[in-house]
Amino acid sequence: MAAVRARPGPLWLPGLPTERRAGTRRRPRADRGSVMSSPPAPPPVPPANHGTSTRPYLIRALHDWCTDNGFTPYIAVYVDASVQVPLEYVKNNEIVLNVGFEATTALKLGNDWIEFKARFGGSSRDIVVPVDHVIAIYARENGQGMAFPVPTEAAPMPPAAAPPEGRPTALRLASDESTPAEAATPSPAADGAAAGDGKPPPPEPQPPSGPRPALKRIK
Repeated sequence: MAAVRARPGPLWLPGLPTERRAGTRRRPRADRGSVMSSPPAPPPVPPANHGTSTRPYLIRALHDWCTDNGFTPYIAVYVDASVQVPLEYVKNNEIVLNVGFEATTALKLGNDWIEFKARFGGSSRDIVVPVDHVIAIYARENGQGMAFPVPTEAAPMPPAAAPPEGRPTALRLASDESTPAEAATPSPAADGAAAGDGKPPPPEPQPPSGPRPALKRIK
């Protein structure tokens, strides 16, 4: 009987690659001299919508603050053809209005327009002010408030009419040398109810004294 010889298998040593199986593909090796890096990240895309203006929200917040603390809220308005106010009380394209609940009727502080009715010279007038034409809102008693930029595009304003004679003015305007808190005073209807209530208005208070208040400008 012939002896069967065992066929020696392949010699394997540590560190040497093994035989690849039939049908498999060898992965390409990267060049040792080159450094593989990830592709650069795309630049951040700015948001398409930056949101609406914060001015109407700040106006409502400061109006609520004045009302809760017993102060009288005043607004300074830049006047042009888009603003509906008594033009006989406009000076240097500006007018100061009392927007307290006791001085106005049907007050609406919207996102685009501020609308209310107030008494001027004994008669009720409709007031319509674009929100972007409000350049300041502050408390009459201490001048605490906030200032806003003047609108860049302004429509030409029609000529102002002369104030009626023999009638008290409904409000006073801020001069160029003084701050709004020093020159502004409430209108005769500021402490009364709506037009036609028949109640005599209380005596007009004096403007506050002391250092000039500083308003914060919002850009």
